[in-house]
Amino acid sequence: MHELGIVSGILDVACKTAREAGASRVVSVTVRIGDMCETVPEAMDFAWEALREEDPLTLESEMIVERVHPRSACVQCGEEFDHDRFHCRCPKCGSGQTMLLRGRELDIVSLEIETPDEDEPSAGDAAAGDVDSACVAAPSDAAPSDAADPRPQANL
Repeated sequence: MHELGIVSGILDVACKTAREAGASRVVSVTVRIGDMCETVPEAMDFAWEALREEDPLTLESEMIVERVHPRSACVQCGEEFDHDRFHCRCPKCGSGQTMLLRGRELDIVSLEIETPDEDEPSAGDAAAGDVDSACVAAPSDAAPSDAADPRPQANL
């Protein structure tokens, strides 16, 4: 189950980025996952629920997944087309020589965090401080993406 490793890496980056931003908690992490990564949504959810409890920053956080469906280009005729994981022959000429254009993404898109308000009352005060919500872009080295790789991926 490679989903456990994927989620562990996502949470590591989220916690590191949130701490660097001075966050009090991570509200949500948005990830973009291509269908060709062959992750099982239920396994991702299970891993998230199990692993997020390991750090107080992510204890109540949510993972939002944006799915990316495959799109390829035919090497023979140049036709671009959408397809599923298993059927990537060109619908125009029937060639099996295609290049995957999208569908292998595995990116952290954004983190939504809460940061303590600057004029928050001290620990001895009875009133609770307000919380600011912020969206933090994940570092560019957070999760590699085929979208950043200019080399096309061949489907043979």
